[in-house]
Order: sequence, then C-alpha cells, then structure tokens
Amino acid sequence: MQNHRKMGIDYGDKRIGIALSDQLCIISSPYEVYQNKGEEDALRHLGQIIKDYNVDVVAFGLPLNMDGSEGERAKLHREFGQKLEKYSGVKVFYVDERLTSAEAEEILISGGVRREKRKELIDKISAQLILQSYIDNLKKGN
Repeated sequence: MQNHRKMGIDYGDKRIGIALSDQLCIISSPYEVYQNKGEEDALRHLGQIIKDYNVDVVAFGLPLNMDGSEGERAKLHREFGQKLEKYSGVKVFYVDERLTSAEAEEILISGGVRREKRKELIDKISAQLILQSYIDNLKKGN
C-alpha cells in the first residue's frame, strides 16, 4: 500500500504558498512559494506536485471575513479550488485561513527572520499552518 500525502495551499494572485505533509500525515512542512503566472500554469504546476508526491487531499485556504462570512476573495478561491479538483482528480477541502498570515509573520519574527526574507517565506508558512489545521482536525475526527 502506498502512503498518500496531503497538500496545503495558501492561494494568492501573485504567489501561492505550498506545504506538504509527511507520508504518515502527522506533520505539515513548508514546500515552496510558487510565483503565480496565471491559472493554467498554476494548475499544471500544482498538478505535477500532486502527482510527484502522491497527494490525495488538498487543504485549500479560504479567506473568510472576520464574521465568518464569505466575500469576493473566498469566491475566487473556491473557483480555483474547484478547477484544481477537476484538473487533478484530488479532493479539495477548504480551511478557514483567517489570521494565518499574521500567525506566520509572528512565527518568522520570533525566529529572528529579517523583514526582507519574511516576505518570501510567509506564504509557504501560511500554507503549512492551513495544512496542519486540516491534519489536526482529521485526528480529532472533525
């Protein structure tokens, strides 16, 4: 039996943060920040990672409003997530990503990462937090 990994995505117009789980799906780790060059290219790139790492589930960050409602950004994220699901054949689950960027920044600041370096790391750390949230909820049976 082949182990599957989970993928976390922090989707953005300019950059897409990507995280992957270990094969036991216990820990998420930052993978990369992909420079978003357009929808088709992004689908191809993500699809290749899904194939290469035997990913069976994508935890996709959903930017909810602070009151929990979905706005225009959430709609755009869902539309891309649905296209990724169709393109890759992998199930996409949406994870509340409110405050993940702020949390990622705090982690980097507390780690002593300089401001210039933080900008290039924040998206994949956010993706890691999105994926870890998904994994933790799986363990709780949610």
